[in-house]
This record gives sequence, structure tokens and C-alpha cells, in this order.
Amino acid sequence: MFDNIRADLRAYGGDWGAQGFWVMLVYRFGRWRYGVRPALLRKLCSWVYKVLFKLVQIITGVELPCEVVVGRNFVIDHFGGIIISGYARFGDDCRIRNGVVVGLKNVSEPTAPVIGNNVDIGAGAKLLGNIRIGDNVVIGSNAVVLIDVPDNCLAVGVPATIKSRKPTQAMECS
Repeated sequence: MFDNIRADLRAYGGDWGAQGFWVMLVYRFGRWRYGVRPALLRKLCSWVYKVLFKLVQIITGVELPCEVVVGRNFVIDHFGGIIISGYARFGDDCRIRNGVVVGLKNVSEPTAPVIGNNVDIGAGAKLLGNIRIGDNVVIGSNAVVLIDVPDNCLAVGVPATIKSRKPTQAMECS
């Protein structure tokens, strides 16, 4: 847990006051508590986590439950209005901004997006359903992504269309 917290602090440029760092601190504690023994101490840690989770959710407007799988260097660039489903998965070096929703498309289908490494998600973007976002992808601001996005592509618009990040890759992203 402490190695992850140090890495998160580095990802936020050493800024203890960054609200995204607060969210990550509570998230890392929530993940760590699953391994606490004995059971009575784990229950106490779970209660503390639930209080901290709600407090950080109220203060920052970010909902990042500890059930989400988050890789290294996960950065919440701007706080507020961020909701992430507990079913979501993020790779390493991902960045999200305010107003982002990563969640379920249908309540009857409890699957959320799986997001690769080095993904940049713009403000207000919505990623919904059983989709895969590849590595080195940029999701444009306010995009509504309902389909898979291949590696090295850009998703923009409502509903999102897939475009190449480089002109020579146009055939790969279509």
C-alpha cells in the first residue's frame, strides 16, 4: 500500500493538497484493507474506509470504489462529477478529468469498460458498457463511447467515432 501511495504522490507532483491524490489515498487504503487479519480488525478498517470514501466523495465529487482495478500512475486531473463503476478496470498511466463517467450501459448487464495503458479521457466523456479501450488512446471531451476503441486511436463525438491519431494509421482505426 505504501509503495502505491508514494507512486501516486509522485504522479501528482508531490502535491499533498491535490484532491485527486486524496481520492487515490482512500482508494489504496480500501484495497489494502482486504488483506488485514484478524477479521475484527478488517471490519474496523472497512468501517473507516466507508467513512473516508463518503467524506472524499462529498468533498471532491469523485466516486472511485475500491473494487475498481487501477494501474500505476492513475491521475484524476480535475475533480468533480467523476463516477467510476466498481466493474471498471484501468491500465497504467491513465488520466481522467472532471465529469467523466465510466460505467454500465444497462443495469441488467453488470460489465463496465476495460481501459488499457496510457489512456487520456477528456472532460465530460462517458464510457459505457462492455467495451475495451486500447493502449495509447485519447477520448475527446464529451465523447460518448459505446464501442471498442483500438490501440493508438482517438474517439470523439456523440456517439463516438474512431479516428486515427496519426494520418498513417488511418487504416488500423477504421
